[in-house]
Amino acid sequence: MSSLPKCPQCSSEFTYEDGDNYVCPECAHEWPKAASAGGDEKRVVKDSNGNVLQDGDTVTVIKDLKIKGSSSVVKVGTKVKNIRLVDGDHDIDCKIDGIGAMSLKSEFVKKV
Repeated sequence: MSSLPKCPQCSSEFTYEDGDNYVCPECAHEWPKAASAGGDEKRVVKDSNGNVLQDGDTVTVIKDLKIKGSSSVVKVGTKVKNIRLVDGDHDIDCKIDGIGAMSLKSEFVKKV
């Protein structure tokens, strides 16, 4: 059997080596060989000022954020309590009073 790791995105077993990277032919995901050998490194999420964020923190929005598919806007200074960190492009899941559940990018918030 193959000693190559499975694809972290789609769990395909058909990965192959390409220089210093592994490549998945099914979903076209590429990742460095060093990342798979490193083990369980926890991702660090930082706010706009470089402060490390954790689950349950309270943050403040630093820029007016338009909500896709709506005419609503999250205003500057909106306080968001009890955030939850997730993987992905928008790395904060939260509930905003008057708007509801949302995903935010950490670059548009600062820790309180």
